[in-house]
Amino acid sequence: MTPKGTFHGVGLGPGDPDLLTVQAVKLVEAAGLLTYFAKKGRRGNARTIVDKWVPAGKPELPLWYPMTTETHFGEEIYITALKDFYERSVEAIADVLDMGKDVVLVCEGDPMFYGSFMHLYIRLKDRYPTKITPGVTGMAGCWAAAGLPMTWGDDQLSVLPGTLDEDELVRRLEATDAAVIMKLGSNFAKVRKAIERAGMLARATYVERGTMAGEVVTALADRDDGAAPYFSLILIPGEGRRP
Repeated sequence: MTPKGTFHGVGLGPGDPDLLTVQAVKLVEAAGLLTYFAKKGRRGNARTIVDKWVPAGKPELPLWYPMTTETHFGEEIYITALKDFYERSVEAIADVLDMGKDVVLVCEGDPMFYGSFMHLYIRLKDRYPTKITPGVTGMAGCWAAAGLPMTWGDDQLSVLPGTLDEDELVRRLEATDAAVIMKLGSNFAKVRKAIERAGMLARATYVERGTMAGEVVTALADRDDGAAPYFSLILIPGEGRRP
């Protein structure tokens, strides 16, 4: 029997191609198949980040989402469409793994942190050898770009999705010392209002495209428009014990 290939989830870091790990670059170069998620008809952020490291002629398989922001992720039509998409993606990857070839799925940030990779991983990990190559998270890239020390002493850090309702965001912000708020998009105005209600607006920083071309770092108080792009988040540093 032909030995099965290994399924790799490879983190690409926050956006700067030079922030890939040495291991990530080696795996991309050696992959029997390079695969990545993207909006249908587009190249995708992960594929763009890794571009300089992909050898000419490398076999590729784009995994095009059937939908992204067209409907709320909690609606049945979204859940069904994404489940079918993940099942089809798994079988396409399994066909290559069965030939004994390694498949490398490249992921923005870290594969195990809000990553679509996880949906394929849980379906494949008991059928094939799997390996995770961690990446610098987007939030780490953004607080480095902003020069923000995030936690001091015994500060508690909370990572919150902007999809929570406003009152829940306020409750969680009031219960933490430092916070990272992700998944802004059309939730931006709601998130900003929740931060203001929690009394944290003065120390909140907005970062867009951290470590990438077009990087924006600004005080959240100076930004009050109604939406934010995909690569954006809000950082609220802690104020705990300092020597």
